[in-house]
Amino acid sequence: MNLADARTAVIAALGRMKSLYAQPVFDEWVLVKVASEQGAVLAYDGPRADSYQARFKADIAPLRAEIEARQLAIGDFEFVNTAHGTHFDACLRLGKAAYLFCNNTTKSMIEIRQSPLWLAAQKPFVELSGKFRSDPLE
Repeated sequence: MNLADARTAVIAALGRMKSLYAQPVFDEWVLVKVASEQGAVLAYDGPRADSYQARFKADIAPLRAEIEARQLAIGDFEFVNTAHGTHFDACLRLGKAAYLFCNNTTKSMIEIRQSPLWLAAQKPFVELSGKFRSDPLE
């Protein structure tokens, strides 16, 4: 999958999640390419466009420990229950070195999961995972 198609797929999936949940599940997301010495932001959408990069490493710290422990395969995802505020709540591996990080800047996953609408809202995220598993971001 190319970057434009990946971005379109992410926007569509998060839009469907918002519709099913009746409010945004994630109001911020960033698509990154990770390299051994540095990474690159491929796309971002959210309320902190001017400031998220300065805190990015700190904001992914709760997820980073989970990701490194599991060694995610392409299409695998991880959620962190305890991430609050600017800390990212979810990660999806999109390709060999590409990841999607998602965040709700006002709620933790514990709070999001309290709604009965969460069960339906997570289906588009799982479907997005399957898209990248079969057609990884290059």
